[in-house]
Amino acid sequence: MSENPHVPRDKTAGDKTAGDKTAGEESGLSRKQFITAVGVGALTVPAVVGAAAAAGAASAPPENELLACTPGRTTIAQMEGPYFKPNSPQRDDLTGGVSGTRLVVTGHVFNRACQPLSRVLLDFWQADTMGAYDNTGYRLRGHLYTDANGVYRLTTIVPGLYPGRTRHIHVKLQAPGQPQILTTQLYFPGEPRNNTDTIYDPSLLMNVRTVGSGREATFDFVLNVAGTSSPTPTPTVTPTGGGTWQAGTYYAAGAQVTYGGATYRCLQAHTAAAGWEPPNVPALWQRV
Repeated sequence: MSENPHVPRDKTAGDKTAGDKTAGEESGLSRKQFITAVGVGALTVPAVVGAAAAAGAASAPPENELLACTPGRTTIAQMEGPYFKPNSPQRDDLTGGVSGTRLVVTGHVFNRACQPLSRVLLDFWQADTMGAYDNTGYRLRGHLYTDANGVYRLTTIVPGLYPGRTRHIHVKLQAPGQPQILTTQLYFPGEPRNNTDTIYDPSLLMNVRTVGSGREATFDFVLNVAGTSSPTPTPTVTPTGGGTWQAGTYYAAGAQVTYGGATYRCLQAHTAAAGWEPPNVPALWQRV
């Protein structure tokens, strides 16, 4: 009997088949093939550098923290696994026709100088709540692009578990005009299987919080793309320069606030929201 293509194999017979890439390797797909697969003629357009630049260096993150952008330090590559499919549809919402806990993932894509990159292609694929991949269609598969400020937003569901793997989301990234394709995976904090999954890496943990019946997550990618000397554009919103942290306030990169008697520096321009207090979101705030 032939194997059911909808049911993933375990890690030794699935994500680590003989033809798969080993951890740290780039995808076997060439730049031309990857661009053709998703119909990306726009990738030849030069990248536009956005406004925010991260300040200060960050040490290796503990289990529940996201690696903030550190100049020169790039997001690690991971194996592609056996379930990638080219020609995914362009969409930022993968929830059509599936059930599960809603998950919204947002973040930036930076170059090595921590400058945001626009028009970066991100191609996502993942298992459903039962741990199965759609290998005949494009359920829970899709690609999107970062905006002018290097921001991406994906709406999906929390993936299920299958033998040998912890919860994870696959993604490929390619910056405009660049030959390199970063293939990697994103992980969830607090998962028991994080300790037994040999592919898992804590530097790829998302920041995740529960919001109502769903979840919100953040993760920033840093690609192996050189920075530019282009002048930093002036923010369209007047930056907040200090004071006590308050939800609903816009903070520009570099702004400093106090919270709980400590001082924090803003790493990424954003509008503060309840639940994103400085100690809780190291992707946005660094203690000084």
